[in-house]
Amino acid sequence: MSLYCEYTETSTDSGIELHKEYHDKHYGYPISNDNELFGRLILEINQAGLSWLTILKKEQSFKTAYSNFDIKSIANYTAEDEARLLSDAGIIRNRLKVKAAILNANVILGIQKEFGSFKSWLDSQGTKSIKEWVSIFKKSFKFTGGEIVNEFLVSTGYLKGAHAENCPIYNKVLALKPLWYIRQQSEDSVK
Repeated sequence: MSLYCEYTETSTDSGIELHKEYHDKHYGYPISNDNELFGRLILEINQAGLSWLTILKKEQSFKTAYSNFDIKSIANYTAEDEARLLSDAGIIRNRLKVKAAILNANVILGIQKEFGSFKSWLDSQGTKSIKEWVSIFKKSFKFTGGEIVNEFLVSTGYLKGAHAENCPIYNKVLALKPLWYIRQQSEDSVK
């Protein structure tokens, strides 16, 4: 079993219910809505240097503070919005992370113009190694290092690894046909 799967099955730590909820209902599940994809990217960026439990506890506050993760709204944030975010104790008040969210929203607007959606852009990238994905993200986005990109892609079904095959959630995720699985099936049929 993956470490996260095992952790959610066996831990009695404080906050385990939040982890279990995320693991069982969100982690590795494909996301088709651009705002939800962007919301996940914001959460992953804000997790850098912190525990995932901290982010899970603040998830609703993030959603509220960042206009329900509406890309167009965030792309139009002003200096006043930035100041509002930096004074909001319900989220992570890090200037670089706040600026990254606003800049990344603008990048996604450009991607949407060219590809129709953020999801279409992600889907169009083909089979890539994590190193290639990180390179692509670093060229386009701010505050997207290796761990952030990896977790974003695993958590949204673009890369394999969210669940171990013996995890009860694994088959639920497969039934939704995450992109990594579709590509794996395609490669297996060619062999």
